[in-house]
Parts: sequence; structure tokens; C-alpha cells
Amino acid sequence: MYQNILTEVDKGVGIITLNRPERHNAFDDALIAELIDAIGMMSDDDAVRVLVISSTGKSFCAGADLNWMKRAANFSPEDSLRDSRTLAEMLRCLAQMKKPTLARVQGPAYGGGVGLVAACDIAVATFDAQFTLSEVKLGIIPAVISPHVIAAIGERYARRYMLTAERFAAAEAYRIGLVHEIVPDEAALDQALGELIDALLKNSPNALGECKELIRAVASQPITAAIVEDTAQRICRLRASDEGREGMSAFLEKRKPSWVLQTDK
Repeated sequence: MYQNILTEVDKGVGIITLNRPERHNAFDDALIAELIDAIGMMSDDDAVRVLVISSTGKSFCAGADLNWMKRAANFSPEDSLRDSRTLAEMLRCLAQMKKPTLARVQGPAYGGGVGLVAACDIAVATFDAQFTLSEVKLGIIPAVISPHVIAAIGERYARRYMLTAERFAAAEAYRIGLVHEIVPDEAALDQALGELIDALLKNSPNALGECKELIRAVASQPITAAIVEDTAQRICRLRASDEGREGMSAFLEKRKPSWVLQTDK
């Protein structure tokens, strides 16, 4: 179905794998279009409760493909804007997906690849993964990925790494919050992801989506009367929901709730 990615669904887990190892999984218009389609498909598939973004080869994602950049250099302003909007839409679809998303970072992530990591809810990387926001070296800026990167690492670290275009190691990515965990190798990477996925699959699918929306609504907002009322309304609505009632009943009855997969019982 796809030329640049692989997709699979197994026991509640959807996996989208960037599959251009010979190009270091760099973005071009075709790859971005396939990602938008696959993310939408996973979002609509009730069998998918968690999404993993992974890659084949030595690199997670090397940012923009050089051949794409050469073509883009001759784009009209209208074509250039369309391309930028498409990349922004792909990252928005990933970041705002109601289901939890995880980045499996097995190698370098540069430019837009950093944005892909930042757009996921949770990221785990190997010790040898490296990162850079190198756009200013090319006379451009990391504009489209900036909302996601700044949300992940904060304004202060964004100032350093967006301005210097330094390459930084996985340990630094962990320290500044771009990744949540670093591990020695790909075997440990899969084990760490498996543990996270097991934890996520024990939780209410509806509550996970609502929790993501809650975080977006209150992050960096002052605690105003409107925020207080909004949060009160949200918990009230969830308590009355089918999964809210099932979760409370299961807790009181000391049993597993209905959304826990049979293999986890």
C-alpha cells in the first residue's frame, strides 16, 4: 500500500515504520503524505489503542531529503507554502491524535526528525542517538516543528539549540526533556517500549484521549476561574461516562476493567 513506510497492528498496538534506510528516513513530499494517511488510518482504527513511530536502518530521521530540498529550491512561493503546510499538518495529526503515541528512536534525528520525536507523547532513544536543529546553518529556521519542539524542551533550551545548531547526544536530549528514557541498544529499546505499552494498555482508552486534551487545554495557562470550571466539568463528564463507571466499578469490585486485553489478565 505504501512505498516509504510500513504499517502493522498487533494486540492493540499500531506501528508506523519509516522505511527509507538508504535515505536515512529523510522527509520528502511522498513520505509526508503517506504518514498523514497512515496516522489517520491508525487514529480511526478501533483496534489501535497505542501508536509507535519507528524507523529502519541506522537513522531515525535525517530531516529533509536532499533531493526534495533541491526541488524545493525552485518552488514557487505557492508550492513552497503548500509543502510547509503539509509537513505542519502531519505533525499536527500526530501531536493531536487521541491515542498515546511513542517514538522509538534508534539513531540520529535531525531537523524535522526532532520535530517528529517531539510531536509524540513519549520518546525513548538509544544511547548513541544524536539530535540537531540545524536549519539556521542553511539560512532557514525550524518554523513548522517549533511548536512541538518548544513544548517538549521549553523556550530556554530551544533558544540554545535552534540558534547554535549544535549536535547533541541522547543524554542531553534526556536532560532537556526531548526524550523520556535512554537505553543501551535496540533490544533494550524494544523492552522499554514494551513496558510503556503494557502500562498504557491497562488504562481506559477514552480517558487517555481525554487526558491528552486536558493537557493541551491547561498547559502553560494561568489558573483562572475559567480553567477551574473547565477542569471540574471535564472530570464530571468522565465520571458519568461508560468507561468512567466501568473503571470505578472494577476498582471497587477488585477486578480488571473491561478494556484490559484478555492476554493481560
